Amino acid sequence: MTTTVRDVTLSLDRGDLDLTLTVDERGEGRPILLLHGGGGPLTVASFAGLLAEQRPARVLTPVHPGFHGTARPDWLTDVPTLAQVYVRLLDALGLDDVTVVGNSVGGWIAAEAALLGSERISAAVLVDPVGIHVPGHPVADPLSLTPAELARLAYHEPAKFGIDPAALSEEQRAVMAGNRAAIAAYSGPHLMADPTLRERLAKVALPTRVVWGESDRVVDLDYGHAYAEAIPGAEFVLLHRTGHLPQIETPEQLLPAVWDFAEAHAAGRQRR
Repeated sequence: MTTTVRDVTLSLDRGDLDLTLTVDERGEGRPILLLHGGGGPLTVASFAGLLAEQRPARVLTPVHPGFHGTARPDWLTDVPTLAQVYVRLLDALGLDDVTVVGNSVGGWIAAEAALLGSERISAAVLVDPVGIHVPGHPVADPLSLTPAELARLAYHEPAKFGIDPAALSEEQRAVMAGNRAAIAAYSGPHLMADPTLRERLAKVALPTRVVWGESDRVVDLDYGHAYAEAIPGAEFVLLHRTGHLPQIETPEQLLPAVWDFAEAHAAGRQRR
């Protein structure tokens, strides 16, 4: 599967400011906007390839500015603004009938994008998203945890999928440090949550599926149910023997959970 990497420059409603996004593109067919979480674009790269290879999908994976060594402009400091950027990206590329899929912080961005009411988006799939406040069910702070501690919370099988920091090159360490700085910038003062989001989700009018790994301890199962209950008509799908990153740990489970929902609702939109 060939991957095309291109830079897309967007003109934004901020005077003469432009923003250049790095976007990986794979496959042909139904457009899927796949948004990565705090671990960076490598956490969704293999799943993007799988989706493009096994389904008629055109998968676009942008790098959130500030991640993976990219620049983040000073004015881009919150998730709602980043969601606006991605809706503008769909406008710039002329894409319609798009399913937005996001994991973790990417799921938060996808939820904010669903609230914008873009006619280019037909459905949203939120995979273990963060972003809401649920009393008694806090989001684990990735900035205060070691890689080993985070892996124990994130994976059903942490020994198999966790990262050994001692095996990383200096370049990889620098990328991880940049990713952490970007997470801090976007998550804001409430750390991985917007106190207003849970109530605002009641205004989501898109078909939405919330997918959750049963072994996720970054954000627990009760948190996941609360997320789905906040969105009118949202479906909740539980994935077994997987954690916060099912696209890495059990992609064979996540693939139909994403594609079947995207296909069903895109087809329904075309019939109307």
